[in-house]
Amino acid sequence: MRHTIMALFPAFAEVECDKVDDSTKELDWLNNKSFQTGDALSLHSRYLEKNSERLNKKESSVGREVSSEEEQKEEGSVPSKRKKKKSEKKRKKKKKHKKKSGRYSSSGGSDSETIYPSDLKREEEGDRPQAAPLASRFSWLDDLHSPTEQPFCVDRKADTANWTYKSLYRGDVARYKRKGSSSLGLDPHKQGVSWEESESNKKHKGGDKKKAADRYFSTVSRQLLRSEPPVPTLPTIPDCSDAISPTSFLPLGDNEDNKVGETGDRVQTSSVNPLGVYDSSTALWLQGKGQQAQTEPQKQDTHAEKSAALLAGRTEEFNRRLREQPADTQLWIQFIRYQDELTATVFGMEEEQQGNDLSERSKSSHRAVLEKKLSIAERAVATNPSCVALQLERLRICQELWEPSLLTKEWKKLVFLHPNSAPLWKEYLLFTQSYFSNFTVSKVNSAYGKCLSTLSAVRDGSMVSHPALPGIEEDMLDIFTQQCHFLRQSGHSEKAISLFQAMIDFTFYKPDSVRELSTKQQVEFFEPFWDSGEARVGELGARGWKAWMLQQERGGWLQPSAEEEEDEEEDEEEVKDRSQPRHTIWLDVESSREAAHWLPWRPDKAKGQSEEDCEDPDRQVLFDDIGPSLICLSSPELQLRLLLRFLSFLGLPIDCVLSATPCQPGLLLENLSFLTQGNDLRHPLTSYDLPDLGVNSVGHMTTLQGTRKFAGLGKQGETFVTNVLNMLQPVVPAPHRATLSLSWMQYEKSKVLHCLYGSNKKRLRFQGKRSKRVSKQLLKEPDNRSSLVLWREYAHLEWLLGNLDEARKVFSTATVMGGTKGLKSPSLCELYLLWAQLEVEDGAGVQAGGITAVTVSPAVCVLTRLAEGTSSSSSSSSLSPSPVSILKARKSYEQALTAGLSALDPNLHNPQASRKGKEDLPRLRGLVGCYALFQYLTMGIQAANTIYNQARETMEALYQTLILDKQLNSNEEANLSSTGANQVAAASSHTSRLHVNRLAYECEAVAVQQAALLRYHNSISVFPLATLRQTLTSSLSTWPSSAPLWSIYVQVENRYHSAGRARRFFHSVTRNNSSVVPRLFAIFAEQQRKQLVDAALRSGFHDAALPILPENGLSNRVRGLFERTISTEMCSHCPLLWRMYMHFLLSDGQVDKAKGIFYKALQNIPWAKGLYMDGVQLFPQHLQEFVDLITEKELRLRLPLEELDILLED
Repeated sequence: MRHTIMALFPAFAEVECDKVDDSTKELDWLNNKSFQTGDALSLHSRYLEKNSERLNKKESSVGREVSSEEEQKEEGSVPSKRKKKKSEKKRKKKKKHKKKSGRYSSSGGSDSETIYPSDLKREEEGDRPQAAPLASRFSWLDDLHSPTEQPFCVDRKADTANWTYKSLYRGDVARYKRKGSSSLGLDPHKQGVSWEESESNKKHKGGDKKKAADRYFSTVSRQLLRSEPPVPTLPTIPDCSDAISPTSFLPLGDNEDNKVGETGDRVQTSSVNPLGVYDSSTALWLQGKGQQAQTEPQKQDTHAEKSAALLAGRTEEFNRRLREQPADTQLWIQFIRYQDELTATVFGMEEEQQGNDLSERSKSSHRAVLEKKLSIAERAVATNPSCVALQLERLRICQELWEPSLLTKEWKKLVFLHPNSAPLWKEYLLFTQSYFSNFTVSKVNSAYGKCLSTLSAVRDGSMVSHPALPGIEEDMLDIFTQQCHFLRQSGHSEKAISLFQAMIDFTFYKPDSVRELSTKQQVEFFEPFWDSGEARVGELGARGWKAWMLQQERGGWLQPSAEEEEDEEEDEEEVKDRSQPRHTIWLDVESSREAAHWLPWRPDKAKGQSEEDCEDPDRQVLFDDIGPSLICLSSPELQLRLLLRFLSFLGLPIDCVLSATPCQPGLLLENLSFLTQGNDLRHPLTSYDLPDLGVNSVGHMTTLQGTRKFAGLGKQGETFVTNVLNMLQPVVPAPHRATLSLSWMQYEKSKVLHCLYGSNKKRLRFQGKRSKRVSKQLLKEPDNRSSLVLWREYAHLEWLLGNLDEARKVFSTATVMGGTKGLKSPSLCELYLLWAQLEVEDGAGVQAGGITAVTVSPAVCVLTRLAEGTSSSSSSSSLSPSPVSILKARKSYEQALTAGLSALDPNLHNPQASRKGKEDLPRLRGLVGCYALFQYLTMGIQAANTIYNQARETMEALYQTLILDKQLNSNEEANLSSTGANQVAAASSHTSRLHVNRLAYECEAVAVQQAALLRYHNSISVFPLATLRQTLTSSLSTWPSSAPLWSIYVQVENRYHSAGRARRFFHSVTRNNSSVVPRLFAIFAEQQRKQLVDAALRSGFHDAALPILPENGLSNRVRGLFERTISTEMCSHCPLLWRMYMHFLLSDGQVDKAKGIFYKALQNIPWAKGLYMDGVQLFPQHLQEFVDLITEKELRLRLPLEELDILLED
């Protein structure tokens, strides 16, 4: 019987029976082989159990028991031959699932509550926590229903950029850090992978920042320099429980890691770190592991947080201390200046983020800092209204914020409130002199007159409201000298000379009848004498104010006829070469007129001249220009100081201790010879006897690199100096006359040296005869015949002229005059020292201290006779000393030096007990020099160096003690208020200051001798340079303003390739000192090094020069030094510094920057006429502009351009 089987799918009901042989095989496609009967029974039984429960519980419980085979059954029913329409099947499948789920949801709420197994299967699949299918489009993470769904999508849209470019977009590639260079699955001996990055990646990433060190100009390095160094922490003492451990060391904590993690690391790395003494990074390195790299932003953020915390802590500390001590003025000033450091650190962190707006942000930040500092200063002034220092600090800040008129008004108000404060007047005068907006020569000159007349009224007691402070006369003399140099630098030499002439007459030739009057009344009596036409100081026939007044009381005198001396002025043609450029002719004529016409013009009544006959009215000086500046000096020491400063103004060498250098020496520096002194190789030991102060004498007004055409002051100038010295000799005490005679003789010697360096034999012969004649006249004076100091200078003059035998005779004669004092006489020791040094320089028998050269050396003979105390006659000077006499001389030197240094010990241990005998301090410079030179010639350089070190150590220790004592005394004197007490305090202060200055001069002279001797020995023999370097660095650390020491240091260091040591030393000295001298020499050293490099590059032998060339960037380094120097307050008013800066920039080819520096210099030194002359030389196309500027600011113009055009006409 044949069964009829109904088709499962009616659409395929027509089936051919003959094609099917086996019915079982035919129906195999209907059998689900994966279907298990047990599963169906268990499903049905559980369905019956849950049927009584609620529908929602029943659905959830049944859905969890359904297996996944049902779904596989449905998916397996899709025929495999439909692979071509795979995408269409998937879309149909999705629609089918949607319909079924909709049908199930609608049937879930029906009344029948019929549940099918297939529906339970689908419900189980929906509730099971399985991986969600990837979405086909982008969506926000917040829009996902379940947080467990995968936050990814399948992007089915093709990216054409993958075909265009060879790699994925770098933003789509996840960042990672590769540890090591190995790869899994590769044989390390045969296979490898190259991990080098492409050039594009390197370009984008800027190279490997992890391996490349930060340069010095990077942000991180600059922040590290600005931040304070971390405070070193001491190792922690182990606890009591660990004290019994056998380890005998203090564990050092790792600051970077946690202490808890540290102990864990030690346990884990016991094999490589058995004692636990390594930090975490070292332990990882021993294991071959790398430490997790900290990213650059994290480092910057960490450093910024530390810096911010440190700055906040310092600011909080300042605020706390100011709350507790509001009267501490120095603390207020420190807090005001701390704002610059604070802003520099904060602004430096943001430099990289500014971009193109850096300059604008810098300006705004600078103004914000100024306003912040001003608010602090005003609060400080309100708390301490009587403090002048805080007022000055406030006005310095306001100089960049306020208008010129308001600023000038505030300055006048301040000096009106404190008219007796000389330091305040000095600051006000410097402001008036350097403030370009309101600057004119007449305004500044009237300000000087107002200052001196006010201080004179305070001194006399006319101003009852303000008492005179100690040292007011000394301050007045400093201000008077500063006014004279201001007039000289601005070209008004005639007014400066007239000021000195009037002051000398007013001081030394004052009638007795007016001495008890006030200064103002004395000036009123002096005016008729000045306007009478009577000869003044330095002019022929001058008799002085006192003699004129006596003669006026008797009826006057007749003017003598000038028969003997008639000035035959040769009318030389001023324009010698008309083919030169116009600006060059103007410079030549201007400087020549300055050199010839620096004396004030006076009408010659013998020739019938009147004031209308003067061609240049500016050469006449009226009393109104000088009257307010006349002051009274009651102390003989201050009167001598006035004379010495006048001689220095004329160009004569003076005693620096007695003249007392001015308070602001940087204002006077103008000459490049200040930096090049001591370069005379022919006189390595004696070229420092006359140090160059760098101040131009009167009549020397030219460009920076211009030289004087003749030695001295010319014919009229030499006559003027001679008349001044001859007139002053009778009116000063005997010790002061000796000082003036010494300056005169040294002046003659300096003129011979000038001619000697110029190698003009004819001029040298003429100058030598004249100088010898003047020196002999001085030695014939009764007071000077036994002066060893003058004989010493005359012998040196003969030696310089080449008369060695004559010089030795002079030395021998002087030693006979010295008698048998021997080593006890400082003057005799200095004379013998100069003689021995000249013999050593002459080189007769000197072989660097060889024993065979000792007995035949003239220097040893000279020094031995000094120790023996016997006079050296010319006949016995050729005898050689015996070895026994050499031993005796060494013993005598040792005893004398021990006695001299022990004499300093009472002053060292008890300076107040020896205050009365300060002027009797032994002068050890000559003794130490003689003993050291004797040891050098007989034993060697090490013995001489030991002597110098021993003497310097004791003398410098005394100097430091006296400095502390001087500070204590100044604090005590500030509390005195009565006039009598002020006078006593002023006298005591002057004596103390003179004593300290003398000791400082002796110490510096000994240091210069030691350095010169070591350099001389190093030049003639093989000797390690470390000793000379150590001597120079120790000396310069103590005396940072010593130009001779710096000159030797620069000459020594510039001979060698390495400049790092010298740069570090310059930086260490300038960081702790505000003087302009070390900064100038630092710049000069770098300029010399640059000249050496440029000369080597310009030469044709590049192969020989290039291996020894220093590093590049010297131009930028020199510019940086210049910029840092002119930014300081003390150095910004130095004319030499600005003029050097201009010349350097122009030599480097930076014309525009040089012009900018010229205009910037005008804002700081508008009174320096030499600056304008340099501008004409460097920028000749601006001649008219610069001459107009000179006229506008009322500087002295001797050749107007209209007159120049007339001179250039044929």
